[in-house]
Amino acid sequence: MPAEAIARPPYRADHVGSLLRPQSVKDARKRFYEDKSIGAEELAAVEDEAIRDVVRMQENAGLPVVTDGEIRRSFWHYDFMGGLIGLDLEERDEGVQFHGVKLRPIFPTINEKLDFPDDHPMLDHYRFVADVTKVMPKISIPGPSCCHFRTAKSDIHVKDYEDPEALFADLAKTYAKAVQAFYDAGCRYLQMDDIFFAYLCDPKHRAAKAAEGQDPDWLIDRYAWMMHEAIKDRPSDMVIGMHMCRGNFVSTYAAEGAYDPAADAIFNKTGVDIFFMEYDTDRAGGLEPLRLLSKGKQRVMPGFITTKVGDLEDIEDLKRQFDAASKYADIDQLGIAPQCGFASTEEGNKITADDQRRKLDLVVKTAETIWGGVDK
Repeated sequence: MPAEAIARPPYRADHVGSLLRPQSVKDARKRFYEDKSIGAEELAAVEDEAIRDVVRMQENAGLPVVTDGEIRRSFWHYDFMGGLIGLDLEERDEGVQFHGVKLRPIFPTINEKLDFPDDHPMLDHYRFVADVTKVMPKISIPGPSCCHFRTAKSDIHVKDYEDPEALFADLAKTYAKAVQAFYDAGCRYLQMDDIFFAYLCDPKHRAAKAAEGQDPDWLIDRYAWMMHEAIKDRPSDMVIGMHMCRGNFVSTYAAEGAYDPAADAIFNKTGVDIFFMEYDTDRAGGLEPLRLLSKGKQRVMPGFITTKVGDLEDIEDLKRQFDAASKYADIDQLGIAPQCGFASTEEGNKITADDQRRKLDLVVKTAETIWGGVDK
């Protein structure tokens, strides 16, 4: 389809990005990474076919935008981070604690000055999905805050980065280079998952950062600054989305707390166009922070539809939730998306592929019911 015929974001119906990995991909990844019984080309062929399938699934649902489902990734964040110059992923004995379960033990380590390489593999990931869709292709990458929040101070081995401001400055430059590289690859809709704004609204995470000598409110401000610096020079026809949640690993979570401590920075200091905000449980707090959204073209996609369980939400309940949200933000600045991805790691959430399809169908149906279409 000609580029000029594709509806441009923001949309009324959208989704965060990751999708359940089919068994064919899980089997091929095991044969490649563990059994060493197939080569990279055979693995890529299996992933290619799975991506074509999930693109068709998204298009058939009526979504105006598709992703590759993060099919080629193990994690939503580490795969991208490990492709940066200066940042390595190390495996150790114990992973990050979620609610009742621990993440696989992989730890980012900064061993030299950070930069974005011209051959980062996710540039080709974007190009592939762009080649196989008839609608708007989108790619999701972790936001710049991830490289700081997920890297322990003891794992930063660059002397200059003992000053966090120096690290933040280099992260902003690295991401600005990434934004331009994705644009040059044809990307006009880039999403950054900057979930740690939401983590820093959790009293436990705030206390943990304070114990490390870092004021959580100062971090929120600096994280917003990094995002703004990374995207401020993007071309005018490039749209930036940002997703925030409280963790998503095999249907569990790692944080809770309302958006209030971060809402002003999120809406008014980042320069982001579209905000994907988790709102599927009481752990996200109330809708009041939406009152801080500036009037204009920015859009919030409240995640009233959960990806953590398969039970399908009732559309009448969703309409009531949007009535409530519209008390704080203009309904014309709202849309609908699930609260998170369906598979933030390759393990995936505890739902079925049919559950996933029905959830995406509901996203489209809700947009059509409330706004009269998915791209109005």
